Amino acid sequence: MKAKIHPKYNHNVTVTCSCGNTFVTGSTTDNITTELCSKCHPFYTGDQKIVDTANLVSKYEERKKKAKQKIVSKKEKQENRRQKRAERRSSAPTKEQTLKDMLKQLSS
Repeated sequence: MKAKIHPKYNHNVTVTCSCGNTFVTGSTTDNITTELCSKCHPFYTGDQKIVDTANLVSKYEERKKKAKQKIVSKKEKQENRRQKRAERRSSAPTKEQTLKDMLKQLSS
C-alpha cells in the first residue's frame, strides 16, 4: 500500500438511528446517523410501515387522485354529449314527404 493516501479507520464509531437505537461499528467517519436500522426496519419487524422522507408517497397519491378526477370528468363530458345528441334527434320535426314533394326538390 502507498503511504498517506488512505483515510484513518476508526474502530469505535457510534451509529445512531432515528428510532433511538445505537450500536458500534468501524468506519472512516466519526459518527453515523441513519433513518432505519434492524430494530425499526419493516423487513425485520414484520410491520408494514411506509418510510417517506421526501413525501413521495403523498405526492403520488395526490397525482393519482387528480388523474382519477380527470377520467371522471371525461366520462361526464361524453355522457353530456350523448344526451345532447339524443335531444336534438328527438326534438327535430319528422315531416313525412310524399313522392311528389321529393320530385319537386330534385327538379328545383
